[in-house]
Amino acid sequence: MSEAPQRRFERPADANWLKSHVGRHSFHPMQDPKETLKNPPPIIVRGEGVHITDLDGRRMLDCQGGLWCVNVGHGRAEINQAISAQLAELAYYNNFPGAANAPSTRLAAKLTEMTATENMQTVLFSSGGSDSTETAFKIARQYWKLVGEPERVKFISLRGGYHGLHFGGMSACGGDAWRRSYEPLVPGFFNVESPNLYRNPFTSDPEELSRICAVILEREIQFQVPDTVAAVIAEPIQGAGGVNVPPASYWPKLRGICDRYGVLLIADEVITGLGRSGALFGSRGWGVKPDIMCLAKALTSGYLPLGATLLNERVTKAWEAQGPRAVLMHGYTYSGHPVSCAAAMAAVDIVVRENLADNAAKVGAYFLGELTKLKDKHVLIGDVRGKGLMIAVELVKDRKTREPFTPVDPYPGKVSDACLEHGVMLRTIVNKFIISPPLTFTREHVDEVVAVLDRALTDNVYTA
Repeated sequence: MSEAPQRRFERPADANWLKSHVGRHSFHPMQDPKETLKNPPPIIVRGEGVHITDLDGRRMLDCQGGLWCVNVGHGRAEINQAISAQLAELAYYNNFPGAANAPSTRLAAKLTEMTATENMQTVLFSSGGSDSTETAFKIARQYWKLVGEPERVKFISLRGGYHGLHFGGMSACGGDAWRRSYEPLVPGFFNVESPNLYRNPFTSDPEELSRICAVILEREIQFQVPDTVAAVIAEPIQGAGGVNVPPASYWPKLRGICDRYGVLLIADEVITGLGRSGALFGSRGWGVKPDIMCLAKALTSGYLPLGATLLNERVTKAWEAQGPRAVLMHGYTYSGHPVSCAAAMAAVDIVVRENLADNAAKVGAYFLGELTKLKDKHVLIGDVRGKGLMIAVELVKDRKTREPFTPVDPYPGKVSDACLEHGVMLRTIVNKFIISPPLTFTREHVDEVVAVLDRALTDNVYTA
């Protein structure tokens, strides 16, 4: 996990043109297009290990990990070589009727081998996380038709959860910001309270909160009528919703409730899968075996787009049924893209060979400890939370009332910009700094990030 030698920076010849055209001809995700034009973001032109470099030559620690995904770090020769070799052999061929390709066949076998603990037996490939959850919803509905319970069509998810931005995933999302502009949503999706330890109306006791939220979920299944509920979907740790870590007892309770009513459990492992939470899989970290697992992001470490939906033996066996309903009328042009699958084989091998899940657990624990010390120093830090190398620092105007900064408050952005100027790229979501660096991060990198954040908070005094 040693840093690669730093290459000499050469500013692109068209740097000024690039700066003047950011946002002019393209909409950027999750942002008002006018804001992109008003405050153009830095243009990232190089990645090396845990560092990125922008157009002006500014080198920064990548505390976004690309976007939760560059788990093995930037510029890994093993992945680049795997991509080049596959391109030279076969750039593309589909997996539709009448054809198959070797890289996707190898990767499917590898993933089922890695998830033998969860008894996963089948993989459906797609192009990313939103695809992988959409696939899970369709598979769940088809499963119940195949086993003779066609009325099981409903899905229950948790508030604060994020499951992608296709209409199915968005309908399962538990936040207004992702849904409001695109309503009405898909019928048959329902949200219930999640065990958010920092912001909930019930209790500050983790075990009591776990029990309460489990009861609420069970009551919702009962209210919907169990034999109409297809599945419950949840992230082992909520990511985009604010890195909300549930009490350790919650996921076992979740599994127990699903078993009691015959409901499928879908683990959205798009962020937590392949090491980020400190376990190879987030649900495994809670000691729980889901029926369906959704992967993406770290699957190729972000080097190429790829998603995967894994089905356990119970779900897979339904396709032993005969007749037209057993035909899988789902798939994408790029399902099992050979170059993406070759990249994934190399990326997954690095995660396992270098034991990056263990490094995430150890370095993440140190990170949380150092940030907690920072919280004791700065009253505007309301909460520090996380597991492994997925961490949130939540800013509040008043620690006692927990009043958050709103989307129109400029202060969190000022602090984030100050960090950027001093070489640390954070992701700011309203009043939260999300920290999700490559899993190759070291304690020395942590010390650098904490020192920069400390300086940014000290130099930028909040005035109401």
